[in-house]
Parts: sequence; structure tokens; C-alpha cells
Amino acid sequence: MTVLKRYCSGAKVLMLFLALFMASCGSRKATVKSSTSASKMADAMSHLKSKQLYRFITDWSGVKYRLGGLDKSGIDCSGFALLLQKDIYGNSLPRRSRDQAETVREKSLGQLKEGDLIFFSFGGREVDHVGIYLNGNYFVHASTTRGVIVDDLSLPVYQKAMVKSGSFKD
Repeated sequence: MTVLKRYCSGAKVLMLFLALFMASCGSRKATVKSSTSASKMADAMSHLKSKQLYRFITDWSGVKYRLGGLDKSGIDCSGFALLLQKDIYGNSLPRRSRDQAETVREKSLGQLKEGDLIFFSFGGREVDHVGIYLNGNYFVHASTTRGVIVDDLSLPVYQKAMVKSGSFKD
């Protein structure tokens, strides 16, 4: 009886192997292209000149948004920009994004360098959001819905809302 069980078990394994082999020959799996947004974000992060900036972003990545927050239990966009500029570049920024916008020497999008500030107006004409430029059209910010995240500046929502960008005035 045990020999019969072994034979049946071995036959099942062989049948399963043959079925998998035949299925793999008959179809090709689609390969993931390296141009996905996640790979582009990873590429932007890997090309940061400042390793200290890289560590800062990865350390804060995913921290939830909290209006007025300044720590890992929650942070808002201007608080994130304030801490990043202070810790990485030694710059002292005002607390509110609209006040921070007054502290930059304006640049066009094509002139931005790693660490430059980008300001947005989602609710009208006044600056109400800030992010930090990385490279390759990517920036990091504290999103109200997704927390601290690296995002694609070329998305229409950001293109429509961008009002100013530049570097910290020395």
C-alpha cells in the first residue's frame, strides 16, 4: 500500500511539473518597464548629490501630515521645509510657507538645483504649500493626504498650482 501511495504522489508531482512547464512555454509575462513612476522617484533619490539630504528624506518619508506639526508624529509642508533647510543647509526659514516664499531668490524651473524651494497656491493666489526640489522634475514635500513623499513636479496638479521657485537668499 505504501508503494502505491508513493507512486501516486510521485505521479502527481510529475503531472504538476509538466503542467507548469507547458504553461510557461505557452505564455510570456510582461516585463515591468523601468519608466514607472516609482522607479523614476527612486532614480531621483539615487542621484542626490547630498547623502545627508538622502538620509533626511528617507528618515521622514511617510510621516503623516499634521497642520502645525514639527515632529515625526506629524508635520506640515512649511515645517518640513523649515527643518530640512535648517538641518541640511543651515538656513533659517520663517514658519509659514507664504513667508518662506519671500526669502528666496527667484529662479525658473529649468534653473532649479537640489535643495531649492518650490511654492504652490492650491487655494487661490497666495502661497499655501512648499516643497524642496531634488532633480529630474522631482521634489519632496509634506502632502496633506500622503504625508512626506517624493513627488513628480510635472504632474498637471503641480504645474497648475506652482507660483514661485528659487534658492534661499544668502
